[in-house]
Parts: sequence; structure tokens; C-alpha cells
Amino acid sequence: MEKYSIEPYEKDKEVSNFRKEEAYLRAKKKVDAIIGFYWHLAVYVVVNIFLIILIGVNSGQGFTGFGPYATATFWGIGLIFHFLGVFGPNFFFGKDWESKKIDEYMEKERQRWE
Repeated sequence: MEKYSIEPYEKDKEVSNFRKEEAYLRAKKKVDAIIGFYWHLAVYVVVNIFLIILIGVNSGQGFTGFGPYATATFWGIGLIFHFLGVFGPNFFFGKDWESKKIDEYMEKERQRWE
């Protein structure tokens, strides 16, 4: 009768499971950040429409001037920073934008000289 049952150590399987779990956690964190941004955007739109109408109707100036739009302006700046924090500065241009543009201009120059 055998006292101990020693199973082979499956290092690769454990590392693979760890990497999958780590990738899942990173993806989940990214999705939560995106959901948080969209909630921020929705609250921004609803609250600022309400404030603009409320201030515009109750102020003596109406909807003219900076008053009704001040909250939306400064909160909008914060919303832009939240957007950049979630989606990154490469959202508009992409990661390879600079190298693609350089290649494009080099191709134009090459065609110009041929």
C-alpha cells in the first residue's frame, strides 16, 4: 500500500490559468471603467439640461450670458479628462497613427519625384 500519492506538478496549466484569470480581471476593470464613464456622461446630460433650463427661466437675463452654461462648461472639462482616462489619448489617432502618417507623406514625396 502506498502512503503518499504524488501527482505530477502541472506548472504550465497553473500558469495558463493564472494568465487567463489575470486577463479576465484586466478586461473586467476596463469594462467597469467604460460603464462608469457612460454613467458619468448620462448624469452630465440630464443634470445640465435641468440646470440650464432652471437657471435660464429663473434668471432675469434668460438664456443669454455665461451663467446658465457655467456648470456644463466646467463639468464638461472634467468629463473630457474622464474620457481620456478611460479611453486613453490614443483614442482619436490610434497607436500607429504617427507611423502611418510618416509613411503616407514619404509615399507622396516618392511619387512626386518619380
